[in-house]
Amino acid sequence: MSAERDVQMDGFTLGAPALVCRWRLASRALPMENRLLRALSCRRVNGSPVSQQLVAWAKQHIEWTLAEGAAEHPDGVLMLIIDAEGRAAMTVGPYEPLAHPTSSLLADRACVAEVEATETGVAPETLWGVRDDRLVWGRSSDAAPSAIDTLVSDLARTIGITVERDELLAHRVLDGDAHLDEVFLASDEHGVVPSSTASGRRSERLAEGYARLLASTNAKRR
Repeated sequence: MSAERDVQMDGFTLGAPALVCRWRLASRALPMENRLLRALSCRRVNGSPVSQQLVAWAKQHIEWTLAEGAAEHPDGVLMLIIDAEGRAAMTVGPYEPLAHPTSSLLADRACVAEVEATETGVAPETLWGVRDDRLVWGRSSDAAPSAIDTLVSDLARTIGITVERDELLAHRVLDGDAHLDEVFLASDEHGVVPSSTASGRRSERLAEGYARLLASTNAKRR
C-alpha cells in the first residue's frame, strides 16, 4: 500500500496513511487484543495522541466485524490504517513469516521501527537479546512498550528472567559490538522471532510462549 496514494476503504477515502498498525490474527481473532488496544492509546498521529474515541471505534470493529472480515485470512494480519486527519479503516490480509531472520536482518527491522516510534510513540518491532542469562530490551527506560513487548516482559517475569534496557542494542548488533548470547525480534505482526544465527533456549522458550498464545486462541475459536 503506497503512502503517496489515497486509500479507498469502507465506502470512504482515507488520505495518505500517517500510521499503519499490523496485528497478527489467529482463527479470526486477535490473541493480544487488550495489549494492542492499550498500545494504540499510547500512539500519536501528527504529534497528537490517538483519541480514546478512535480506540473505542477500533475495539467495536474488532468485536463486531473482525470474524466476518477475516474469513478469507483467518490467521492473517489485521491492518489498522489512520490518516493525518485521524480517520481510520481496517482491512485483513495474508500473513507472511519472515524469511531468513538473521540477527542483522532483525536489527535492521528494529532500527526502522525506532524511526517510526519517534513519530508515533510506539515501535511495533523491537530487538531483544540474551546476555549472561538476562534479557536485554532494545528500548529506552521511558519508551512506551508495544503489545508484544509487554507480553515478552510478562513471560520473562513468569520464568524468572531479569530484564535490562539498552536503547542502542539494535545498532550494537549491526556494529558487531553487542556481545549477546542470543538475539530475537519482538513484533506485533510476527510475534517472537529468534535469530537464525544467534538463537538459544531462552529465545526459543519465549517463542514457544507466544506460540501457545496463538494455539490457545485457536482452541477457543473452534
